[in-house]
Amino acid sequence: MQAVILAGGLGSRLTPFTKVIPKPMLPVGDRSILEIQIDRLKTAGVTEIFFAANYKSDFLQSYFGDGSKFGVRLKYSIESKKLGTCGPLSLLREKIIQPFIVLNGDILTNLDFARAYQHHCSHKGVLTIISKDVTFPLSYGNLVVEDGHVVQLQEKPDIRLEISAGIYIMSPDIFQYIPYNEHFGMEQLAQKLLDMDIPVHCYKMSEYWLDIGRMEDYQKAQTEYEKHFQTELTQHETIL
Repeated sequence: MQAVILAGGLGSRLTPFTKVIPKPMLPVGDRSILEIQIDRLKTAGVTEIFFAANYKSDFLQSYFGDGSKFGVRLKYSIESKKLGTCGPLSLLREKIIQPFIVLNGDILTNLDFARAYQHHCSHKGVLTIISKDVTFPLSYGNLVVEDGHVVQLQEKPDIRLEISAGIYIMSPDIFQYIPYNEHFGMEQLAQKLLDMDIPVHCYKMSEYWLDIGRMEDYQKAQTEYEKHFQTELTQHETIL
């Protein structure tokens, strides 16, 4: 199995940390975000991972090398200009030969990648978006108004949404819809497929997931790492 990790972002909302190292290499617990992702992908059967990189890509190559010490083959695709969230994939169109996993380099998750991958392969589509139910607390009371009269007051209700988890599974045919070496976003890709009446599939995950985009998210990752990942490490070490 093959996978692509999008690791080229600036991570400006996590400065000053990202002034020193790229965001995907920030430590969570005793490992970096990327090391956790590599371990999860390897467990699912992924043997070859491409880092789509830009900002401080030399740090990635120096630390991770060819991936042998992590039990996978690591390769690097370096952007010469900013290509957005989907454009970097176009540089790999000659190297991807099977359905592949794509995920943002700032996602902390214990998703069962193998099960999601099997789901994608079962419907033979070109794109599956992994989704996640999330709840946002609203800071205001919501008024239900009919004909100028308040009929109900909801005190700070929660907003529940099904969002894109920043994880995708694609088939090689997807490359014909991604412009080569141009700035292009994942939302543009999905909309392009929908406009062409090409099905975009969805796989709703129930496992732990966190987008480490802001400082409060990074702090949350530190406190939740042991609960969601340290147990798995301990069990793995015990087996060995």
